[in-house]
Amino acid sequence: MAVRLPNGTTFAIASAYGVAKPFSAITNAKPPHVTSVGHGLADGAIVEILSGWSSLDGRVARIDTSAADDFTLEGFDTTNVSKYPAGTGIGSVRAVQAWQQISQVLSSAASGGEQQFYNYSFLEDTGDEKQIPTIRSARSFALTIADDPSLPHYAVLEAADEDREPRSILMTLPGGSKLYARAYVSFSKVPTTTKNEAMTIAVTLSLTGEVTRYAGA
Repeated sequence: MAVRLPNGTTFAIASAYGVAKPFSAITNAKPPHVTSVGHGLADGAIVEILSGWSSLDGRVARIDTSAADDFTLEGFDTTNVSKYPAGTGIGSVRAVQAWQQISQVLSSAASGGEQQFYNYSFLEDTGDEKQIPTIRSARSFALTIADDPSLPHYAVLEAADEDREPRSILMTLPGGSKLYARAYVSFSKVPTTTKNEAMTIAVTLSLTGEVTRYAGA
């Protein structure tokens, strides 16, 4: 058991990518084994995934047990063939080559991810409704950042907001745990101007898939 404070948490956004590497096969396994001829990716590389499996599409993963023409996706489990139908998950990966820290974050707030339910009752029922879990609501992070357009993250966030292409996001917790996700970036360049308070700008990160978490070293 442990209680930890978030003090020291940092955020970063992908600022450079490698070329997309197509893969011709992916197994139903834990972890899944990916066939990609001449991919050139080393163990520890962080990649975005595009896949025919909707539950894998848009996720961010770490490469493990890399060989010349194959690798595995560390921490992933695709053994459920109902969720990951065999033979239909092919796609591509592209590696993050550089990260840009988003500095001067004053606050962050996660929202979404709430479980949705289908409620029902039969005509003959006279008591309580029954409930089945369905999907979860979309997830996002809202960052409040002290305004300084001279900092290097400003241009990266501005470009992501303008081109509307999702970027990989890295959240590093105290102790070294890393959370990865792929997100659309919404960036407000107009700072707040409340007297006697720091001028701030707002960034919203709308996730395209589940967060992937890896333990610290």
